Amino acid sequence: MSELLVHLTALFEAGHARPVDGLRTDRAFADPGAATQAAVLIAVVDRPQPTMILTQRPNSMRDHPGQVAFPGGKLEAGEDAVVAALREANEELGIAADAVDIIGVSDLYHTGTGFAVTPVLGLVEPGIAITPDAREVEAWFEAPLDLMFDPASWTERTAMWKGAERVYLDMRYEGFRIWGVTAAIIANLARRLNYRAVQTHSRSP
Repeated sequence: MSELLVHLTALFEAGHARPVDGLRTDRAFADPGAATQAAVLIAVVDRPQPTMILTQRPNSMRDHPGQVAFPGGKLEAGEDAVVAALREANEELGIAADAVDIIGVSDLYHTGTGFAVTPVLGLVEPGIAITPDAREVEAWFEAPLDLMFDPASWTERTAMWKGAERVYLDMRYEGFRIWGVTAAIIANLARRLNYRAVQTHSRSP
């Protein structure tokens, strides 16, 4: 078991054992009724400076065209969030399920478009074989955890949506715009893990 896997697992368990107020959600914008269950895989790459894998959706897609996202999608019959996230990561990026060390399932995120998204955190080795499906993935890239989990990296913006003011996070990284649901899921997980605070403390003299 790698040091990073041990470290992230400990942070994940501690962070999810305590209450965290004010986690981001778009539930207020969703139409009444049952939400569609979905899951995404937050695949952290086990590097000296860890990264997470993100994708950009093709502009031709019906839902969220051109947006940066985690691999993921709707749960199929009989699936739980972990199974669905691993299946979607395999379908979109060719990541084998047995190449992912699952750390845990994080907070459900309600989107304004009627999805209830479960983030699944996992660890993969550097150099993992990735074969993107062009129908679902325009591009994929890795972004540093230190950057993604630092609140100072994000700009908070507001926009009118469905007749109300929506607050969301936004970041530009190497030509990609990361915002909306993906940004909110990252921000929520960062608060659970307290990753930046722990990393800063561990580097102090």
